[in-house]
Amino acid sequence: MRLAIDHRTTYRFTNPQARLTQLLRLTPEDTHDQSVAGWNLHVDCDARLRYGRDGFGNRTTMLYVEGPLDSIEIHVSGEVLTNRSHGIVHGGHEPLPPELFLRETALTKPNAEIVGFSSAISETDPVARLHALNLAVHRRFALCRGRPVAGRTAIEAFAEGKVSARDLAQVFVTAARTLGVPARYVSGYSPSCIEIGDGRPAPHGWAEAHVAGLGWVAFDPCTGLCADEAYARVAVALDSAGAAPVAGSRLGEGNEVLDVDLHVDRAAGQ
Repeated sequence: MRLAIDHRTTYRFTNPQARLTQLLRLTPEDTHDQSVAGWNLHVDCDARLRYGRDGFGNRTTMLYVEGPLDSIEIHVSGEVLTNRSHGIVHGGHEPLPPELFLRETALTKPNAEIVGFSSAISETDPVARLHALNLAVHRRFALCRGRPVAGRTAIEAFAEGKVSARDLAQVFVTAARTLGVPARYVSGYSPSCIEIGDGRPAPHGWAEAHVAGLGWVAFDPCTGLCADEAYARVAVALDSAGAAPVAGSRLGEGNEVLDVDLHVDRAAGQ
């Protein structure tokens, strides 16, 4: 499949900012299952960019801007060609052992309710058990199609009846780890999963779990299925904060207003 992606993130500030520093995880990488046919990153002001990788192996761009700054637009666009892999990740950049992804964070700490939820899964085959967990998370919650609540933990999400795709992925990751399965959060793009109120796709989040002898397998509790060729994988981490497309800090008073404009179109790959 050929995915054409156009993603604009705009910040507007109520007071001019003296300095802005951002860590961008907005650049997908080639694996055996996806090829980046072309990718561009543009910032609408005078900025210094430094390219690298974070500790999870994700491609990153550090962005530095000196003010005064009233607004900034970060625009990425390009095409990603994907192959059918039945959810199995082949040829990804893996600097860390799978066992590290058993580690809990403040966002993925479990409680008794999550432990009880995951332990109720009766399947003993490792792959079947993860499929059952994915479907159970999918069926338990109604999907909120608005923007995710920033900083919501898996425990907080589990107590809600209606949650975002980000919340669903973090609940799956947290529950899988209680079963002794390494699991991680994935950020990226898909044209078929999440839409915000005006009908446009929003950046998506799903999960990957590690199965011995098989490798990392992508599960999307938003659909209850494995992530397939309609997904462009960008970054992985222990939780959604670690894989956030944009993170950073600003020096200046006032508030900020965020606007995201994202279009993901698909066509059969040639």
